[in-house]
Amino acid sequence: MSSHAFDTAGLDYCPFMPVFGAPAISIERGSGTEVWDTDGKRYLDFLSGIAVVSLGHANPVIADAISRQANTLLHVSNFFTNPQATAAAIKVNELLLDATGHAGQIFFTNSGAEANECALKLARKFGGRGRHTVVSALGSFHGRTLATLAATGQPTKHEPFAPMPEGFKHVPWGDLDALRASVDGSVAAVLIEPLQGEGGVNPAPPGYLAGIREICDEVGALMMVDEIQTGFGRTGTWFAIEHAGIQPDIMCLAKGLGGGFPMGAFAYTKAIRDVLTPGAHGSTFGGSPLACAAGLAAIEAYKDEGLIKRSGILGANMRNQLRGALEGVAMVRDIRGLGLMIAVELRTKVAPVLKSLMINHGVIALPAGPTVLRLLPPLVISEKEIDIGVQAIAKAIKELKA
Repeated sequence: MSSHAFDTAGLDYCPFMPVFGAPAISIERGSGTEVWDTDGKRYLDFLSGIAVVSLGHANPVIADAISRQANTLLHVSNFFTNPQATAAAIKVNELLLDATGHAGQIFFTNSGAEANECALKLARKFGGRGRHTVVSALGSFHGRTLATLAATGQPTKHEPFAPMPEGFKHVPWGDLDALRASVDGSVAAVLIEPLQGEGGVNPAPPGYLAGIREICDEVGALMMVDEIQTGFGRTGTWFAIEHAGIQPDIMCLAKGLGGGFPMGAFAYTKAIRDVLTPGAHGSTFGGSPLACAAGLAAIEAYKDEGLIKRSGILGANMRNQLRGALEGVAMVRDIRGLGLMIAVELRTKVAPVLKSLMINHGVIALPAGPTVLRLLPPLVISEKEIDIGVQAIAKAIKELKA
């Protein structure tokens, strides 16, 4: 079977809804930083399942934890707890305490969108009717559910689903004056990414996050941070807020948390612990023993392998290598990022570069908007693999220019 087509077993239609478009390849297996398609072609993965497989594909620590748990207990329900969920909640709280100085309480979800959805519900209950508005930034991305899509600051994504839920405002990214003007008596919370991902890999300007914290404190609004893509070492610290030294009221986590297994978390400080009471929220599968076993193993692997600080060092080196390899290429507008969350912004559409990079050079990456090449390699990537990837990216861009 060709890796560029579905095996539809005689069907005269595609069994998948086309919301992601036609898949370019069919990936059959992975190991570490590499994946193989069904034709046996090998690729260097600079995508990591969109910052999910941070510990690499088929990581034996994660695989063993999932296997052991699958043979012990798969699911109970959240009317009970289980040892893995309890241990995972304690571990995540320990990380938050180290990062912010505050521990709190955890609600486990299956995805980042669910974590943000929970945050939006809490914000509304916290503020009450008439003070239920949430402010977020233009260019942000917070999920695909109706509420998280409404919070997402990309109007073109809203249009097909209009009218959107009311109670959301969007202000220019990085503009504290605009944010201050928008946070009035109707605002319950500000929801912000410390580093915009889907919006173009845009790091927060100096003082921006601290300024948001001050504004929220002045008016009594919650500061809610979306660390779904940036958390768990992606930017060189456990959480990206550590670069700014701030203490948010709420943090939403996912992606790297489960080491490849679907898992998210919503965390809030003790100051607002009584807002969500029994019956106010729930999840059938959130906090399952299987997910929490994976999450526990992932957290320990990040620590044992020293991957958090290493991500910051490798990311800085990778950006410098990209600048050197692409020096003088007029098509390149900017190279930016934090840790192993990197963007190469072009002056033209990035799609042909992505296609060439995958087909001609065996490197998988993804866009962040129409002109930005986004690079999210596994945190276990080697310096040699970074060099291979950088050279491939430079060739793909220069070939397009030619």
